[in-house]
Amino acid sequence: MREVSKYGKTVELAISSALEELNATADQAEIIVVERPRSGFLGIGSKKALVRVTLKKTPFDSGIDFLKNLIEKMEISAHVQVSDKNGRICRCQFVGHDVSQLIGKHGQTLNALQYLANLVVNKNADHRMTLMLDVGNYRETRKLALISLADRVAEKVAKTKKTYRFDPMPSFERKIIHSELAGKSLIETFSFGEEPHRYVTVAPLNK
Repeated sequence: MREVSKYGKTVELAISSALEELNATADQAEIIVVERPRSGFLGIGSKKALVRVTLKKTPFDSGIDFLKNLIEKMEISAHVQVSDKNGRICRCQFVGHDVSQLIGKHGQTLNALQYLANLVVNKNADHRMTLMLDVGNYRETRKLALISLADRVAEKVAKTKKTYRFDPMPSFERKIIHSELAGKSLIETFSFGEEPHRYVTVAPLNK
């Protein structure tokens, strides 16, 4: 949880300076006026205002704390770094020497950690919030691999007329498959099952 203390000629100026450093708005922070300004006598004994501003804990912070505790218990040398965040999406990176251990086969470990973290995030959220986890450039590499695989599968299904079933994958990966194959004329795609075991099938189009 980030906290800054700032001086200013007025309380308002001190608060404004602190919020600017935190890149936050007043409703996202707790503000304590430590000292009010004092003009003194003929400039002698004057004091500036001093405020302490602390960012409020958000559901994303709860998810990140959960991940930090988890990787500590896993005895993996890594930490969570936030790369981008707004009110609905928070993108994070695992950074450290042992981060490759957090990917797993086809990203299964990374996806499981992301799924659990999002359960924590949305437990007390008043709207849907999504925490996206990555390790290095893995997500982009995985996306390109899925696109390539989807194209090969579509070609095979169109040729053999046999339905193909992908392994279960998270919704954002299923979306990659659906989007890539949406324009194919000889096949169609469906999603079946319940999270986190929902999967995509590619079937020949019956005309």
